[in-house]
Amino acid sequence: MANLKAIRVRINSVRSTRQITSAMKMVAAAKLRKAQDKILRLRPYAGKLNQILVDLTKSLADSEDDNIYGRKSDPEKILIVIITSNRGLCGSFNTNVLRETRRIIAEDYNEQYRKGNLWFVAIGKKGHDFLRKQKLNILEEANDLVNQLSFDKCMPLAARIMESFTSGRFDRVRLIYNQFKNAAVQNLTNEAFLPVEPKQQEGKKAEGHTDYIYEPTKEDIIKDLIPRSLRIQFYKAILDSFVAEHGARMTAMHKATDNATDLIRELTLQYNKARQAAITNQILEVVTGAEALKG
Repeated sequence: MANLKAIRVRINSVRSTRQITSAMKMVAAAKLRKAQDKILRLRPYAGKLNQILVDLTKSLADSEDDNIYGRKSDPEKILIVIITSNRGLCGSFNTNVLRETRRIIAEDYNEQYRKGNLWFVAIGKKGHDFLRKQKLNILEEANDLVNQLSFDKCMPLAARIMESFTSGRFDRVRLIYNQFKNAAVQNLTNEAFLPVEPKQQEGKKAEGHTDYIYEPTKEDIIKDLIPRSLRIQFYKAILDSFVAEHGARMTAMHKATDNATDLIRELTLQYNKARQAAITNQILEVVTGAEALKG
C-alpha cells in the first residue's frame, strides 16, 4: 500500500503541474496574438524604410556628403546588443542567443575581446545575468524594456547607442536576437546595426542606386531620415524578440502539458497494475487462510 500511496501522490503532483503549464500556455497564446499583430503591421513599413535607407547610403557613398552613420573604419571597438527575455520556461529561446554570443566572441571578435574592446548592451535579464557571470564588459542593461514594450521606451537607448557610434566610441554595432517566424519557429539573427552599409541582394546583379530627388537637402535627410530609420530597425528587433519569446513559451508549455498528460497516463496504468496485484495478494491470503481452517 505504501507503493500505491507514493504513486497517487506523484499523479496528483503531475496533475497540478499540468494545470500550471496549461494556464501558462493560454496566457502566452493571448499575449502572442496581441504582439503578433504589432510586428506584422510594422514589418512592411520598416522594410520599405530600410530599403530607402540602403539606397540613400549608396547615393551618399558616391557624393561628397558626409554620412556619419555610414562611417567606415577598422573594427577595433565593437558593441554587441543581445536581446533575451526576463523569464525562462521558453525552451531554447535564450540559449540560442547566448550560444551565438559565445561564438561571436570566440570566432569573430576574439582579438577585440582580448584587448578589452568588446562591449555589450543587455536587453533582458537572462542575457544580463550571462554577461555578468562571464565577466564581460557591460555598457548598459535595459531589462525593463521588455515589460510593457513600446516605441517610446526604446528610443532613449537607441539614441545612446547611435551616439556612441557617431562619436567614434565604437566602430561596429551588432544586434543578436530571435526573429519571429511563427509560434513554433524563431530565427536566430545576428545582423549589423551600424555602420549602415549597402546590401547586395542575393541572386541579383549589382545595379546602380535609385536616383532620388532630395527635398529639402541631403544634409537634412542625413539628420532626420537615417536616424529615424535606425530607430525603427532597433525597435523592430526588440519587438521581434518580444513576439518570438511568447511563441517559444507557448510552444514549450504546450509540449510540457502534453508530456504531463502522457506521464499521468503511464502513472495511472502503473497504479492500476499495483492495485490489482495488491488485491490479488489479499484474495490469495484469504483463500489460504480458509483452506488452513478447513484442514
